[in-house]
Amino acid sequence: MANPTRLLIVDDNKDILSTFYEFFNSMGYEVKTAGDGFIALKLLRDNPKFFDCLITDLVMPNISGMGLISIVKNEFPRVKIIAITGYGDQTGALASEAQADVVLFKPIGLFKIEDKLTSLLKH
Repeated sequence: MANPTRLLIVDDNKDILSTFYEFFNSMGYEVKTAGDGFIALKLLRDNPKFFDCLITDLVMPNISGMGLISIVKNEFPRVKIIAITGYGDQTGALASEAQADVVLFKPIGLFKIEDKLTSLLKH
């Protein structure tokens, strides 16, 4: 069996984080979570070759999703990034500018995220 895809999911909303964790874990992904960009960055730097994809909220305390995306693109260019926002087009445009591979708007179904993730990892 191939190694499972390894995800890092970052959101300051604990309910969203646990829902995403349960969903992706049940789909066979290896999942780690972080409540903010600072914790996420520590996980990435402690395990530089570990993660295949980052799924991050954009608006968070400490290091925002925007800041996190910029740092990850610079330090871990092979990691695919899905940015999720509930703050509309302006934030979405900023995420695209920060070079997220995919930008999705809340509310969004978990299967849609998983679908985007699958196609992103195939490329």
